[in-house]
Amino acid sequence: MAIVTLTTDFGDKGFDLPKLKGALLAAAPSAQLIDLTHQVSNYDIVQAAFLFRNAWQSFPKGTLHLISVNDYPSGTPRFLAAAYRGHYFIAPDNGLFSLIFPEDAPNQYHLLEYAPEELMSLERIYARAIGHLAQGRPLIELGPATTEVMKRITLQPVIGPSQIRGSVIFVDSFDNAITNINRSLFEQVGADRSFALYFKRNDPIRTLCRQYHEVEIGEPLCLFNSSDLLEIAINMGKASSLLGINVEDTVQIEFRS
Repeated sequence: MAIVTLTTDFGDKGFDLPKLKGALLAAAPSAQLIDLTHQVSNYDIVQAAFLFRNAWQSFPKGTLHLISVNDYPSGTPRFLAAAYRGHYFIAPDNGLFSLIFPEDAPNQYHLLEYAPEELMSLERIYARAIGHLAQGRPLIELGPATTEVMKRITLQPVIGPSQIRGSVIFVDSFDNAITNINRSLFEQVGADRSFALYFKRNDPIRTLCRQYHEVEIGEPLCLFNSSDLLEIAINMGKASSLLGINVEDTVQIEFRS
């Protein structure tokens, strides 16, 4: 029984999602469909990549991952399939794969073939690919190989001898603001020095917590979350709303001896 994860920007209204699920089950009746999320902001492949990148590795090898976000980035869309670390991935060729995979990503992808009349019937294109892989058939039979895929570059933190300037890349359902500063970079630049985290016009945070309850209820804090990304939060509160932090806002860390 194949496990198939679904990540889309379809939301929970309309018929697109049930239509896709129906087509997938028709092609692979024994498949177990797992919803990662359907609440990606419309066309936002950066958000989709962030959410997917932090979830897919929890699934067993052999899992099929379908990501359907911004499927028509151009007048001549392409759809790709890839294998990586024992998992299979299907997504539009819109830069998603370049955001999901690290530098040791697969060096070969396969174009999903489709008839012109199928272009507005995504569920048929995706279902055929999922059905093919669910039967254990070779990836190469899905379509011709290619090494040329669309690439998308995201902003990376800027570092100096005593400074890291990063940005907020996601606000989660608890209203915590997640940045693009990871633990490794923080420790590398910080070298066990004291720090001050500046954001918007709020008072800087000067202590790194391990859990939310290390400060009083309603107090702001920062910590590294389960993905080892620096997060600004309020204990039992909504950091993004109360502190006025939004996606793409700049955050800055100053280290002092």
